[in-house]
Amino acid sequence: MTLIKSISGIRGTIGGPQGEGLTPVDIVKFTYAYCATLPERKTAPNAGRYKIVVGRDARISGQMVEQLVCGTLVACGVDVVKCGFASTPTTELAVKFADADGGIIITASHNPRQWNALKLLNDRGEFLTAAEGNAILELAESEKFDFAPVDELGRIEEHDFTDEHIDSVLALEAVDADAVRAAGFKVVLDAINSVGGIIMPRLLERLGVECITLNGEPDGDFAHNPEPLPKNLVGLSEAVVKEKAALGISVDPDVDRLAFICETGEPFVEEYTLVAVADYLLDFYGAGNTVSNLSSSRALRDVTEAHGGVYHAAAVGEVNVTTKMHEVDALIGGEGNGGVIYPASHCGRDAMVGVALFLSQLARKKMSVSEYKATLPQYFIAKNRMDLSDQGQIAAILEAVRKHYADEKVNTIDGVKVDFEEKKQWVHLRKSNTEPIIRIYSEASTEAEAQALADEVIGLAKTILK
Repeated sequence: MTLIKSISGIRGTIGGPQGEGLTPVDIVKFTYAYCATLPERKTAPNAGRYKIVVGRDARISGQMVEQLVCGTLVACGVDVVKCGFASTPTTELAVKFADADGGIIITASHNPRQWNALKLLNDRGEFLTAAEGNAILELAESEKFDFAPVDELGRIEEHDFTDEHIDSVLALEAVDADAVRAAGFKVVLDAINSVGGIIMPRLLERLGVECITLNGEPDGDFAHNPEPLPKNLVGLSEAVVKEKAALGISVDPDVDRLAFICETGEPFVEEYTLVAVADYLLDFYGAGNTVSNLSSSRALRDVTEAHGGVYHAAAVGEVNVTTKMHEVDALIGGEGNGGVIYPASHCGRDAMVGVALFLSQLARKKMSVSEYKATLPQYFIAKNRMDLSDQGQIAAILEAVRKHYADEKVNTIDGVKVDFEEKKQWVHLRKSNTEPIIRIYSEASTEAEAQALADEVIGLAKTILK
C-alpha cells in the first residue's frame, strides 16, 4: 500500500489500512481540509456559499472516490457541480465555465490502475500554491472537523462540460480548423481505456479527422502501462503503419499528457510535443516567451530564440511552470512529458489543445510528421536514477556536483542543473519527493553523448558515497 501527501493533493493505492493507502477515511479528511481552507483562498463566495466542480477519469475506483468526495463537500455545506467522466483540462476549464470557487479532480494521471488521487484547484482552475497546499495538509492531519447542520448542507447538480471544452479549443485563434479539415487527416488514437476515448474522438470529428480508436472503452481496465512512453505504445505504432495513418495520438488516462507517433511508426518523442506546438505558435504570432521545467529538452529554447523570443526555465512541477508563465507573460509553456500549457485557453496541461495546434501546424506545413520532426533541433535525453539508502547523502552529492562544475552555467532552483553551453549539453540532478533517489537527466545531440554525460556525473556521485 502507498499513500503520498503533497502540496498538490493526495494520491495512493486503493485500500489497506488508514494512512497507508488511499482509504475512505483519508479521502474524507483531505476533502474536508480543502473545504475548510476555502475562506483563506476566496473570502467572498458566489451567491453566499461555495461551489466546487468535481470531475474524474475512468479508473475502476473512480465512482467510489467521487461519492466520498461529493458527500464530504455536501456535508461541509458546499455546493457541487459533478462533471462525471471528465478529463483533467475539462475539469480545470469547468471551474471557469461554472463560475465556481475551486475544483477537485479525481485521477492518478499516468499511474497504474490500482492508484487514484485528489488534485486540488483554485477558483481560476489552476493548481494550488505550495502555501495553500501545506495549509490543507496540516489541517487534514489535525483531524479537527466541524460539519454543516442539516439546513446548511450543500447541493449537487450534474453537468457534462465536454462540449464546452471542445468549443473552447475550436474557438482559439491559432487553431486552423479549416486547414485541418481540408488536409483530410487519418489518425489512430490510443485512449488507454479512460476519458480520452470520450472527448478526443469528438474533437477530431469536429476537425474533420478520421479517427481509428484503440482502447476506447472508458472502463479503467488499462490495456497497457498508461504512461504515454514509446515502450508502452508498440501497439499504437503498429496500428499507425497498418492503417497507413498520418500519425498516432496517445494520451494518458486524464488527457493532460500527449505523445505522437510518426506515420512510419517511429515515436515523435514526447519531449517534442511541446517543442512542436511552440514552434507553430511562435511562427503564428511572430515571437513570444516560453517556459518549461529544468528537465525538459533544450530544443524549446532553440526554437524560441530562433523566433526572437525568450526562453525561461522553471522548477519541476506544473504549478512551478504556470507560476513562471504568469511572471514572464509566456505565450506557451509546459513540460517535456508531453504537457502543453497554452494560456490563451487556460493555464493547465491540455492534450486537446495540443492536438488541435499540432494538426494546424501539419496542415499548414503540408509535411508528414517525420518530415516535420526533421526540421526541429535534434537532441536526445537519457533518464537515469541513483538509489540511495540514506536521504542525507543526496545533499552531499548535489553540492559536490555544483562545486565540480562551478565554471559552467549552474542552476540550483531545483536540485542542480549544469549547462555546457559550447557543447549544447546539460545534466540535471534532483531528489525525488517520495523516494530516497536522485533523478539524473542529461541531454546531448546523440543518445551516446547524453548517456556518457550521465555516466560521468554518476561516477562523480559515487566517489562521494565511498
